[in-house]
Amino acid sequence: METLALNFDGTETVPLHDFTKKAYLDYSMYVILDRALPCIADGLKPVQRRIIYAMSELGLKNTAKPKKSARTIGDVLGKYHPHGDSACYEAMVLMAQPFSYRYPFVEGQGNWGSIDDPKSFAAMRYTEAKLSRYAELLLSELEQGTVEWTPNFDGTLTEPALMPAQVPNIILNGTMGIAVGMATDIPPHNLAEVLDACLHLIKHPNATSADLLRFIPGPDYPTAAELITPRADIIKMYETGSGSIRLRASYKVIDDEIIIHALPYQVSGNKILEQIADQMRAKKLPLIIDLRDESDHAQPIRLVIVMRSNRVDADALMNHLFVTTDLEKSCRVNLNMIGLNGRPKVKNLLQILNEWLEFREATVELRLKHRLDKILARLHILEGLLIAFLNIDEVIHVIREADEPKPELMQRFRLSELQAESILEIRLRQLAKLEEVKIRAEQAELATERDHLQKILGSRTLLLNLICEELSLIKKEFGDPRRTKIVERAEAKALREEVLMPTETMTVILSKQGWIRAAKGTDIDPTNLTYKAGDSYLKSTTAKSNQPLIIFDNMGRTYTSYPHKLPSARGQGEPLSSHFNLESGSQIIEMLGGEPNQKVFLATNEGYGYVTTIEDMMTKNKAGKAQISLSKGAVPITPVKINEENALALLITETHRILIYPITEVPVLAKGKGNKLIQIKKEEWQNGQDALVKIIILSPNQSLEVVTAKKSKILKFSDLEAFHSERAKRGSLLPKDLQKWTELNPIIIAPVL
Repeated sequence: METLALNFDGTETVPLHDFTKKAYLDYSMYVILDRALPCIADGLKPVQRRIIYAMSELGLKNTAKPKKSARTIGDVLGKYHPHGDSACYEAMVLMAQPFSYRYPFVEGQGNWGSIDDPKSFAAMRYTEAKLSRYAELLLSELEQGTVEWTPNFDGTLTEPALMPAQVPNIILNGTMGIAVGMATDIPPHNLAEVLDACLHLIKHPNATSADLLRFIPGPDYPTAAELITPRADIIKMYETGSGSIRLRASYKVIDDEIIIHALPYQVSGNKILEQIADQMRAKKLPLIIDLRDESDHAQPIRLVIVMRSNRVDADALMNHLFVTTDLEKSCRVNLNMIGLNGRPKVKNLLQILNEWLEFREATVELRLKHRLDKILARLHILEGLLIAFLNIDEVIHVIREADEPKPELMQRFRLSELQAESILEIRLRQLAKLEEVKIRAEQAELATERDHLQKILGSRTLLLNLICEELSLIKKEFGDPRRTKIVERAEAKALREEVLMPTETMTVILSKQGWIRAAKGTDIDPTNLTYKAGDSYLKSTTAKSNQPLIIFDNMGRTYTSYPHKLPSARGQGEPLSSHFNLESGSQIIEMLGGEPNQKVFLATNEGYGYVTTIEDMMTKNKAGKAQISLSKGAVPITPVKINEENALALLITETHRILIYPITEVPVLAKGKGNKLIQIKKEEWQNGQDALVKIIILSPNQSLEVVTAKKSKILKFSDLEAFHSERAKRGSLLPKDLQKWTELNPIIIAPVL
């Protein structure tokens, strides 16, 4: 409970924690209610409402000549909104920008900013403004008894607490704002669609959100980008009052140029070009050779991306740019607003339209009552005037002779004070005979209108019908086509770095001490390169710069890199340990480069193996991937590439047994131990007496060159048929004179001419 105390000089004291708590709550409520959040009735924040009202008071209607913005801002600050002039002017500018508001309130002349830089507007002393036609939908009923009037900040004037909006501006223009502990992000919508939903809701009060979404498919932003949010997410957003909307730029392809002609809401074309140029400078977009901004008054957005050639996949490139730039943007949605009860709350679409229609119904009823009161008052006066004309001579006599004619008239003709006052204000020229005819005609006309108004006010059905008629007329006058197209698009994915890199053939060199480097081209003699002291050449391979490079070690693990990421061969390279976390005792058996779908034959000296692909051997893990499972004591043998579907596998063991069979008999696996490839007795393998030592891939038309220390002999394809059998058989021995082979080379024998 708050405790108060008075000190000796009569000053009231409050505990500091109570004072700060109250001060913070007062401040937060002020920010929420009087600054940041819009009201559901007219969709305006206080500063916007005061700017529009001040402009109407200055006579700046759409049909009038514009006046200097400084004049408007001066009136707003001096009469209604005692805050900073720059913030107030910025709020006015925002209401005049057609790329910021779907239906601008202000029509400006001069520099009011651009879509590339919304804050590049000229100072208020240079610009001129007047109200737009749309603003009349908020102002036209203002003087018809429809709203409350409250004192301004110093009590010298009054201002409207709300505008009698004839449309649900809260979701037509939307708004953004940050209060204390809450925020609002209301997207704009299409007027014709929203009014169709309102008309449906009036005629079908029990309509659901799903019913309304037949009329309102989604937000309609001022810029004509694509809305790609899935339908289910849009429905959920409208049902809960929160979510997000994804917008994507629109483009077309002409030859080798991509023309971007629409950007997401609040995205600058200059920023897009900067983001793309940054990637080009970093050599991450070799597919693009030039950028141009061809935007002008006729085409506010026209960004040209020149591709390297017309063979570039433009859609794939744009998908990459959607991910890496603001060409695709997510806009938050939070339908938080101040309700008719004066409290902030997140509302769904059905609640918003129902509550606004409740406000509109009350507004129209007040307008009709106000008009009815005026008609009744006028009929009352006309009744008195008619009495005066019927007794004109006597009335003139009373006025001439009586010291106090008003009470005399009231008593003699049983008039009210208002009627008597009206009679006394009659001019002499109004005493003509025709004036009686005019009075009776006006009486008849007003009586008809009175009966009509009383009939409407006495029937809610007729009142709602009137609202429907008015909304239909507004739709006809102000409705326009949707700008934001709602389309279904697949999720954009960035291109892999290796796809974006220029394709070059490179030679990758590995030294015995594990130092790796890469050189452009294939005419490199790796043995003649310089190596560190005590180091020398181990092995090399060729690969495209953008193809994965698989490094395979004696523990059956694979590591992945790309040639373009390796150090240049001009130096001595870098140790593999700086690229990968190699296990202790790891020795590199082979390096393989190729397309991801390149097939590779993996096997162990135990005689097990399988076929896999480079893609299955790839890994992002610096510690590598356990590719082939090894029994205790087993080691992998050098893997080989498979380039033909109908190739043959030639396996040779330490005891010179050869087995040949179609590669299709070998299972295709992503990883594992594989199946038995050739029969090797377990005890022979464990005792080191036999093992699989080499695999060769033969084309069906190839022969085999067997090289020994003394000679070279060719086993023709017909000679090799003796070694053909099924997978997992023992195979047949090489002839004794060839068992001390040093090389086995598959060759094609040219036919004898």
